[in-house]
Amino acid sequence: MEFIKSVVKNKKLIWQLGRNDFKNRFANTSLGAIWGFLQPFVFMLTYAIVFQYILKTGSSGDYPYVVWFFPGMAIWQWINDTIMSASNSIRNYSYLVKKVVFPVDTIPMIAMIASSFVGLFLILIAAVICVIYGFFPNILMLLYVIFACCCFMIAFTRFTSAVTTVVPDFSNLLGIVMQLCFWFTPIIWNLGRVVGHPIIYEIVKCMPFSYLVTALRQAFINEENILFGNYGIYTIVFWVITIALFLFGNSVFKRTKKDFADVL
Repeated sequence: MEFIKSVVKNKKLIWQLGRNDFKNRFANTSLGAIWGFLQPFVFMLTYAIVFQYILKTGSSGDYPYVVWFFPGMAIWQWINDTIMSASNSIRNYSYLVKKVVFPVDTIPMIAMIASSFVGLFLILIAAVICVIYGFFPNILMLLYVIFACCCFMIAFTRFTSAVTTVVPDFSNLLGIVMQLCFWFTPIIWNLGRVVGHPIIYEIVKCMPFSYLVTALRQAFINEENILFGNYGIYTIVFWVITIALFLFGNSVFKRTKKDFADVL
């Protein structure tokens, strides 16, 4: 496929631009890239304190709330930041589209690389916290979740980056949608709260965000293997949605790519 070939061919350039993109986000600050790691960590820590000690929200099992909360919040932060930045990446890199011959297909990947520095750092922090509490990660499961997350983000932003470039207002709509997805995904509340509503319960479990959050949690608490048992069907649903999103997004991207230079 053209997109995959382009990414493989330009992988060194994507990595270099992605690394520079991350550094440039904090180029005018004294602490530099440290802010990129510090801000989301403090955000996660604040949520954990508020929901565990003030609102007294419990986990969905016999383990500490922070062990249940931090993995889910870490992967959501990574997904949300990547989707928002990658969706606006072509507009942010408009000079590459208009002035030089550049593989436009790879631009969202640059933003994804930049966001992944913080995202993987947050997952590492979640892993350290879990280990402190005596919960050691299943490495193979952890690698699978990271791979699945990357595939979903590529598929999702293949569509959103194209639409945002042509219709700038779509970025604002996407921000609202992501906020709604945050609250409807069992990140700070456990899924057991809606088990009495079968239709809502099944819809939430079929959401790709819910699948990824649940999968990363299970990589640490080893409650149930996400690939088999009761969750096996949701693995199939996740990959069907991801593949369908990629095919649809790829089609939209290819049709609109010729208009990028005109609208930027």
